Amino acid sequence: MLQLVIATVLFLVMMFGIGFILNMLLKTTWFPIYMYVIVLIPIFIWQTWDDTKSFAGNFSAFTFVDILPAIGALIGAYVSGATIRALRRGGYKMF
Repeated sequence: MLQLVIATVLFLVMMFGIGFILNMLLKTTWFPIYMYVIVLIPIFIWQTWDDTKSFAGNFSAFTFVDILPAIGALIGAYVSGATIRALRRGGYKMF
């Protein structure tokens, strides 16, 4: 259980950092969330896909331990966009 908490926080912080840097470099606000949904989730599903199982069987194989760090990363991507948006509204032109 401790590893799950650490992994979730690690993914949240890691996605926040990557998203913050991407937002500064590309001058976008919600790009990390789009990247997460369009690129990272399908890659994760493709890597864990098992041809011997049915379509529903593949998705039912994901457990709470698999989903919670992914939700943490999605929250980190959202918080990075919200932080950049708040900094821009605060008058910081670099962001």
